[in-house]
Amino acid sequence: MYNTKLDILPPICLYIHIPWCIKKCPYCDFHSYKYSYKISEKTYIKHLLQDLNNDIKIISNRSIKSIFIGGGTPSLLKSSTFSYLLMEIKKIIYIPEKIEISIEISPDINQITKLVEYYYAGINRFSIGVQTLNDILLKKIERKYNKKKVIQLINSISHITDKNLNIDLIYGLPQQTIQNALEDLYQIIILKPEHISWYQLNIEPNTKFYTQNIHLPSLQTIKIMHEEGKKLLKNYGYIQYEISSYSKKKKYQCKHNLNYWNFGDYIGIGCGAHGKITQRNKQIIRTIKTKHDHIYTQKKYIQKKYIVSKKDIPFEFFLNKFRLLKPVYYKDFENQTYLNKDKIAKKIIIAIKKRYLIKNTDSWSVTDYGRKKLNSLLSIFL
Repeated sequence: MYNTKLDILPPICLYIHIPWCIKKCPYCDFHSYKYSYKISEKTYIKHLLQDLNNDIKIISNRSIKSIFIGGGTPSLLKSSTFSYLLMEIKKIIYIPEKIEISIEISPDINQITKLVEYYYAGINRFSIGVQTLNDILLKKIERKYNKKKVIQLINSISHITDKNLNIDLIYGLPQQTIQNALEDLYQIIILKPEHISWYQLNIEPNTKFYTQNIHLPSLQTIKIMHEEGKKLLKNYGYIQYEISSYSKKKKYQCKHNLNYWNFGDYIGIGCGAHGKITQRNKQIIRTIKTKHDHIYTQKKYIQKKYIVSKKDIPFEFFLNKFRLLKPVYYKDFENQTYLNKDKIAKKIIIAIKKRYLIKNTDSWSVTDYGRKKLNSLLSIFL
């Protein structure tokens, strides 16, 4: 039988990685690659379940609080595949009724009926990677769909009962103007999704764009996009709760991501997935799964598994916590890191002197200046 009692260990969620895409996006630094069809969906799912079975041994019989199916492009797979996968997962680990189960969807999904089938499979939150509604900019970032296709997809989801929809939008795209960015945001807002992720494009070293001479908007232009976008979202009733996350109501805040940002635990299964699992002896285990599907499906699931050193734990804690727009309580730091706050007192003093943090009676708060200098703030704790 499952042990469903709450204990001192953090909440734990499940992340499932589907690494395949139709085409790798030039700005994407997530672990993904073009689907070669050399490995079948059925084979990959079989190994996902075995991977999960292996991780179950180190999670102390906890029940899963949320599930997120990401990628890659999970919507490449058949809806029946996810129905089977979720059914089999419930045989392995306790899944409470009506938990948040999310899936990432590409707007070029070719069957709108798939969405209803996902819903009946138990998936109750959809996250669509729109990025932009500007057809010219879509071509520049090598996306194969258009504005019309996106709007059709969003409208089709609006007919699903109790829908919970997130739209990902990027600002700061190559040659994007302030007007372009705000038009994107406004056009999405009037479609009334429950959640919007509004985030800046960053060119990462392991992407196609990094090797090209990409003309990005100026830092001043990007700053205006960000500030005006925040105002627009606020005016239409979207509440910001994290650096790039806005929801219509608190119940639509992404529970899975909140678990990451609150330094909760998570199992990561699938090619290149990461996990964080706290043990009863207060050790925190990190897992990194094998990246390549042809090796993963040889039952070689683990690429790396290690115990996080005590000196690294404060940085990992703040890396997540500082994303949230609320104070970081001393008791949360001590309860979740198993460290006394005095251990980081000198670093906190440095952050306060640099005007990144404010010390309260029972918590630390990141200043507006600290949010603008977040990487510098975090580097203090490295």
